[in-house]
Amino acid sequence: MKRTMDRRNFIRAAMGGAALALTSMGRAQSPAPNTLPNVIFLMADDMGFGDPRCNNALSKIPTPNLDRLALEGMRFTDAHSPSAVCTPTRYGVLTGRYCWRSRLKRGVLMGYDKHLISPDRLTIADVMGAKGYHTGIVGKWHLGLDWALKSDKQDDVDFSRPVTIGPVQYGFDYSYLVPASLDMAPYVYVENNRPLVEAGLVEQPALSFPTFVRKGPRAKDFDMAGTLDHLTEKACGYISQRASSGKPFFLYFPLTSPHKPAWPHPRFEGQSGLGPYGDFIIQTDWTIGQVLKALDDAKIADNTLIIVSSDNGSYMYRRDADDAPNHVDDPSVQAYRADQHRANSIYRGTKADIWEAGHRVPFLARWPAQIAKGSRCEETICHTDLMATFAEITGYDLPDNAGEDSFSFAPLLKGQSRPTPRPPVIHHSVNGTFAIRDGNWKLVASDGSGGREKPAGKPFQKPFQLFDLSRDPMEKNNVIDDHPEEARKLEEKLRIIRSSGHSRGV
Repeated sequence: MKRTMDRRNFIRAAMGGAALALTSMGRAQSPAPNTLPNVIFLMADDMGFGDPRCNNALSKIPTPNLDRLALEGMRFTDAHSPSAVCTPTRYGVLTGRYCWRSRLKRGVLMGYDKHLISPDRLTIADVMGAKGYHTGIVGKWHLGLDWALKSDKQDDVDFSRPVTIGPVQYGFDYSYLVPASLDMAPYVYVENNRPLVEAGLVEQPALSFPTFVRKGPRAKDFDMAGTLDHLTEKACGYISQRASSGKPFFLYFPLTSPHKPAWPHPRFEGQSGLGPYGDFIIQTDWTIGQVLKALDDAKIADNTLIIVSSDNGSYMYRRDADDAPNHVDDPSVQAYRADQHRANSIYRGTKADIWEAGHRVPFLARWPAQIAKGSRCEETICHTDLMATFAEITGYDLPDNAGEDSFSFAPLLKGQSRPTPRPPVIHHSVNGTFAIRDGNWKLVASDGSGGREKPAGKPFQKPFQLFDLSRDPMEKNNVIDDHPEEARKLEEKLRIIRSSGHSRGV
């Protein structure tokens, strides 16, 4: 706790006292303490828009808990991750700022990379902690850890010593995590910055898809197939413990599934009839159900805002040919036929692409005290908006030098309109390709996908591509030649947002 308070004092000083002040908040008033909701943000890893049955009526994969959230809360149909890959989205979630404003301009971090978030940057955990919340993270971090090293080699880690910069330094009172994606070494749990390696280390050999992992050190008691269960137990334990404290809590629960390795627990094997990926979706849904059960058991569901989403789209390709190699017939194939399963629904591309499948994500919100059952929102939102939304809900006044790309959707949760329209959303692909979305229009500032679909193209290489998503949600028809003025306006807005350091006022 002392380290967290030191962090908050440091942020307060760095921002001139405005960031963490609990009184004299000019633009937002604090709700009474007993009205503050518990807040849980559960983020799946690589779950596509079409994986939950509530988004895809043709899905053959049962997702009763995701469907339950849609029935008991609000389903967003135009929600987006700020990036089509892992690390940049997680940066945007915690900071309310696009990751391409940081040092990471493309790609993702690996398990040994150092911290990405600047130590003096306000995070969601800081915001919630300042309003009296206990803050916890359980799950996948993937934002860099400053490991204690035995030498100047990046992977020569001294696992007997704590991490020097990790979630504890970003405002989290409690953290239990895996360092990066579950296919990236080192394979160890880290609790409150301390690697858990009491059982010793072994060398994990490389494996191929579906159980894809890279070789590297693994704690002897680190079980790949049991990881999701273990993290679920930790998250539900945190909920139970904090529910009895009488103090509101914020839990960030980033899952390791259904990202590669597609390695469901044996008890889920064969349940979907759609191979390991389908079985892993079932386990992911089961995990969400365990969180809902923990809330029900603790009798705190009514005043808990739980949001479930994904960090980007699914990595599963869609093959349209009837005889195409597929994941059902051969689990080593990373693709489904369209008649088997559409992990990304109707949308073009996959994870990593600038196309809609790369960043249009499932997004479900339930808060029985505030959100109408079975409601639906079609307005465009982005994961970067979480910071401003939670700030508004808790009565926290964000300073101007924080959450630069975050805009509250709190009114939308109550079925109301935003007081002012949200500025355009910026999309970003794995190779650094930009797109800008404003209303029905989407301009891709490249001649390709920016990711896995061929041709990948290059960032800012013309001809650019313009799509009217109201008429062409599958992005089949580039209409830039028919609407050159619209493309010009979007290109200028993209330039302003990139160069100004924030999205405000555009």
